[in-house]
Amino acid sequence: MLIGEVARRSGVSARMLRHYESLGLVRPSGRTGSGYREYSGEDVRRIFHIESLRAMGLSLREIGRALDDPGFTPADLVDDLIRRTRERIAAETELLIRLDRVHATDPAGWEDVLQVLALLRALGSTSAGTRQRAALASVDEVPVKALAQAALGEGDPYVAGALRWALSRSGGGAALLAEGLGSPVAAVRERAVRALAEMPGREAATLLRDALVSPDAVVRGRAALTLGARGEAAAIPVLVDMIVAGSNDTDAADALSVLAGDDAAADRIASLLVGRIGDGTTGQPARGRLTQALAGIPGATASRALADLVGDADRAVALTAAYLLRLRGDG
Repeated sequence: MLIGEVARRSGVSARMLRHYESLGLVRPSGRTGSGYREYSGEDVRRIFHIESLRAMGLSLREIGRALDDPGFTPADLVDDLIRRTRERIAAETELLIRLDRVHATDPAGWEDVLQVLALLRALGSTSAGTRQRAALASVDEVPVKALAQAALGEGDPYVAGALRWALSRSGGGAALLAEGLGSPVAAVRERAVRALAEMPGREAATLLRDALVSPDAVVRGRAALTLGARGEAAAIPVLVDMIVAGSNDTDAADALSVLAGDDAAADRIASLLVGRIGDGTTGQPARGRLTQALAGIPGATASRALADLVGDADRAVALTAAYLLRLRGDG
């Protein structure tokens, strides 16, 4: 076959076939009497092989090695192709995310686009100061999605605080933070619940209530402290658990005292604390913390519990109870 026929059958232009020949990738098997290139069936098959390898992303140099080097092992090259493809996908995904963030700001002109792009680059800077300044920029200039995703990934406490402040002012981002609550990474879950704790609105409050049953004790505790400070009784069982575990137990006891604002709530909290003190599985340090927590709970139930604990076999618990009774004027 002459070059025109090969081009028609293979879909490769005659110019490209000549380029392949100049690189040594294709060598026509013969020439006609007039000197024209003549391709055999084997030559055409080689051309199809070249095109298939190009479609996989191989360079022409790599294709030459693949077809002509007897010691060539394709597995290594395929591994390299996989790596490069993943890098390209990651780069294009990052570009798509950035474009989506720019689009979300509804830019009116190119100056707006460039400003948003500059802020997005600043949020991804290696400099904590640069990231913090970007977080503190006008909320209208920084896409909420970018703020939420930056908050979930930020390890610097000062920058993280600035990002949470910006999110709280933005009025959005709760849905993205909710995804962070389900992250397999503990640090991301903690950042998500801390950000939600500083956000106003019903959506954030609902997510915090849902977080009270999270399998992550840190997430449960942060949600309980926030909701307890807001007077939500649903946080009480988790706060009691925190005192038993010794996790932010002082803050948990303070939150319980806030929640004990009426007689019914005070009696319920005191009863829960007493129940855990009397639980045979509760260890000595935890019983001491629970006794101390009764100090902030008003009402007759707490007073009776402290009076009973004065005779407790654990001397530390007994002394603490006696001291607290004197402070209350009951001892």
